[in-house]
Amino acid sequence: MLRKIVIFGLMCLFFAAEAQAQGLGFGPQVGYHKSSDADEGSLLVGGALRMRLSAALGIEGSITYREEKYNDDLLTVKSWPVMVTGLFYPLPILYGAVGAGWYNVTFDYDQDQLGNFVEDQTSQEFGWHFGGGIELPFGETTKLAADIRYVFLNYEFDQIPGSEELQSDFYVLSVSLFWGL
Repeated sequence: MLRKIVIFGLMCLFFAAEAQAQGLGFGPQVGYHKSSDADEGSLLVGGALRMRLSAALGIEGSITYREEKYNDDLLTVKSWPVMVTGLFYPLPILYGAVGAGWYNVTFDYDQDQLGNFVEDQTSQEFGWHFGGGIELPFGETTKLAADIRYVFLNYEFDQIPGSEELQSDFYVLSVSLFWGL
């Protein structure tokens, strides 16, 4: 009988720890991003949903809006990335991140400078990212996360002569506030 009580107690502790480790949060995300050859960096805004699957693993889904300019404002690239990220927590508040994204992209060419020779385009691109961050408790059900990620994304810049060599990989510094659901 004592053995059953000990086993039952250990199981309760295990499942309580698992329930504590699991959590679902949703909230806003803001950040700064800069592509390798973009004219300058800019802000991004969006939302994210994050879930801790265990004490060491989590997953995040996010949708953001970002915009960047290339070739002295001849080209404005607007994108709405939908990203899925796997999270690994070596420590309770530190995490590594790796994932993939689907980017709905609009290439908006400056018709005043280029004339009507170049038409705007919309396409879908696929990219990979990795990075790391910190996730801090901010009250009982709220968490504040800050991270840096590097994104491998290969846009096809072929409409503007001389732009074929432009690099569109970028880094992003972001902050998210997650409210527990």
